[in-house]
Amino acid sequence: MENTRATVETLNDLVLINNDRIAGYERAISELNDDDTELKYLFTNLVGESHKFKMEIATEIAALGKDIETGTSTSGTIHRTWLDVKAAFSGHSTKSILEECEFGEDAIKKAYHTALDEDSLPSYIKEILRNQQVILDAAHDKVKALRDSVES
Repeated sequence: MENTRATVETLNDLVLINNDRIAGYERAISELNDDDTELKYLFTNLVGESHKFKMEIATEIAALGKDIETGTSTSGTIHRTWLDVKAAFSGHSTKSILEECEFGEDAIKKAYHTALDEDSLPSYIKEILRNQQVILDAAHDKVKALRDSVES
């Protein structure tokens, strides 16, 4: 019973951070210039990834007979509010958008690392999360490389 509760709590945290990622990339898409079609395409694909990850995790939560969290995390909401304030003063350059996306990718990588360190998670769930983590690591590296390639 205690293991199930800890597992569900960990998985729901990952649902929330995937929701944060979705909200962050949707916001980034809306801030890009019309000619940033490649970035819009990439960000749309990353939104799709997080929807897929969230559904995989939600399936496991439902199989345990528990409720699935909705919404975004408090820290994600606070971060997006800070970005609104920052953008009001500095504008939305492609580089600043990519910097914020990289920050979000750092956060989700950390969340997955923390989750995978949890002893309460069954090995089959850890395997699902490891597979997601590989994809997330590649996405992080792609966003970081794009950020590094953009002029200020």
